[in-house]
Amino acid sequence: MKNALWLIVGIGTGFLAAHQVNRTEVGRAFFVELDARVQEFAAAIASGYRVREAELRGEPENDR
Repeated sequence: MKNALWLIVGIGTGFLAAHQVNRTEVGRAFFVELDARVQEFAAAIASGYRVREAELRGEPENDR
């Protein structure tokens, strides 16, 4: 129970710190760049998943 409390306090502190950093111009730029990288990573994962799924179904390579 004590560990769960510390986890919740840590998450809350992290959100507060991120909010304060996001108020600055440099912090906002950091979060915009971070968001772009996360989106790019998520798109690559999704693309790889779709390619692998097509391979497992036995679809020809030119149909992808």
